[in-house]
Amino acid sequence: MTVDPRTLRTSSSLPPHVIAEIQRAADQGLYEIRGFGAKRALPTFDDLVFLGASTSRYPLEGYREKCETKVVLGSRFAKNPIELKIPITIAGMSFGALGANAKEALGRAATAMGTTTTTGDGGMTPEERESSETLVYQLLPSRYGMNPDDLRKADAIEVVIGQGAKPGGGGMLLGQKITERVAGMRTLPEGIDQRSACRHPDWTGPDDLEIKIHELREITGWRVPIYIKIGATRVTYDVQLAVKAGADVIVLDGMQGGTAATQDVFIEHVGIPTLPAVRQAVEALQGLDMHREVQLIVSGGIRSGADVAKALALGADAVAIGSAAMVALGCNKPVFEEDYRALGTEPGCCHHCHTGRCPVGITTQDPELEQRLPPDHGARLVRNYLSTMVLELQTLARACGKSHVHNLEPEDLAALTIEAAAMAGVPLAGTHWVPGR
Repeated sequence: MTVDPRTLRTSSSLPPHVIAEIQRAADQGLYEIRGFGAKRALPTFDDLVFLGASTSRYPLEGYREKCETKVVLGSRFAKNPIELKIPITIAGMSFGALGANAKEALGRAATAMGTTTTTGDGGMTPEERESSETLVYQLLPSRYGMNPDDLRKADAIEVVIGQGAKPGGGGMLLGQKITERVAGMRTLPEGIDQRSACRHPDWTGPDDLEIKIHELREITGWRVPIYIKIGATRVTYDVQLAVKAGADVIVLDGMQGGTAATQDVFIEHVGIPTLPAVRQAVEALQGLDMHREVQLIVSGGIRSGADVAKALALGADAVAIGSAAMVALGCNKPVFEEDYRALGTEPGCCHHCHTGRCPVGITTQDPELEQRLPPDHGARLVRNYLSTMVLELQTLARACGKSHVHNLEPEDLAALTIEAAAMAGVPLAGTHWVPGR
């Protein structure tokens, strides 16, 4: 009997990719581990639009009237707050997750643009410190590679409590990426899979966090800002407690944030999208009368100057990019396609950061693969990308009549869906209605 393909229907609750995952789990008895970020459809900044100036507001003339982009981070307690030329920073991605060339390229690009890059887990490499004029040092639960000397070399310290891709869980670094150098920096056995801790070993709550922040300030002579990074879950309470503990800056990572390696079930099913998380964080800061006093950096799914502008309009002081910076370096680029196929994937669908076999030489410690990403070439790519984002950001700010990007405000936005209106706290387009208010 011949089957008419028009009569065939897949199940909405058991589509082909779900069936494939059930059968893979049945065959292997293990959860899936992968890198990158959430692949499910989520509300994003694309669901918001700007209300450009016309009669009731006057726009600024492009390129003739200034639109400033400078931002100061860490002015609450630090003797040496960070002054950035642009409100776009490079998020923490470790040496181990990324190769040395990728880390150096990011540092060079950030320096050229007058912004910061961040170490990630696993310690500070000399190449990264040398290439990064302003470097943020991450202190994670694993304490891999952590030492007081490197803390003192940093321009800011970011205490990572949670990450958007896996709030409540620790990361993974599989054995194939733990080379002799990575193992030496992290005091780990070479070639053995490692799972990072999900919480810090020397505190159990916000009171202990306050003690830890004081300890870090004493180690660094109160010179550098202390950031607290949280994954977007119970945002209101987490922000309030971070402020109470003495944070200079809060880094908020939504569930669109990427990772080098963790369980797929974490990436897709834990946390909330960046869009509602920003609103909750800003409202928490406003409730404490600390908005702009404690700066807010937003990460997780930032891809364009439009995303940056919308995050700032909702109340963020700056953003951080991770996955997008990797894409700028060449992640998922349609080159070396045979190597993608050897991993069982194609350019545009690759999430194999955890394997150490990155076809474009970004998330690998393999010397031959790393040669595919010369640091000077990678730095030029990321610098071009950042420059484009800044031009887009200024274009939108000028269109709204703003002489500084921080003058963007929720009043400049409208939402295209009821869900986005409720999450962002801005009116549905064509109405004055904010769902839930």
